[in-house]
Amino acid sequence: QVQLVESGGGLVQPGGSLRLSCAASGFYFSNYAMSWVRQAPGKGLEWVSDINSGGVSTYYADAVKGRFTISRDNAKNTLYLQMNSLKPEDTAVYYCAKKNAPYGTGWSNLDGMDSWGKGTLVTVSS
Repeated sequence: QVQLVESGGGLVQPGGSLRLSCAASGFYFSNYAMSWVRQAPGKGLEWVSDINSGGVSTYYADAVKGRFTISRDNAKNTLYLQMNSLKPEDTAVYYCAKKNAPYGTGWSNLDGMDSWGKGTLVTVSS
């Protein structure tokens, strides 16, 4: 069975950085695109970023473009999200999700995500 386990969340000051990790198991990781999705307190799910199966093509929501970087290490079955210049509005639970194809879409497509982790909380506050 597919398992996705996020880690790396925590409390950080505005302008700071965090690196999130997602450990994947139960499927051939290198064959599938992956996504990061977040949910701010009291808000709905917001797509953040996609990466294709080979790690070459990446896509970002406008709200994070230029500040966040998605990457993956297929040899380690691990997905990453480097978060820089963090803002209070980035406060959210961040979820790792598996897509049902090797390609990222470059746009919000929650229906194309077939497995989810339980999330890790990122709090940006002074």
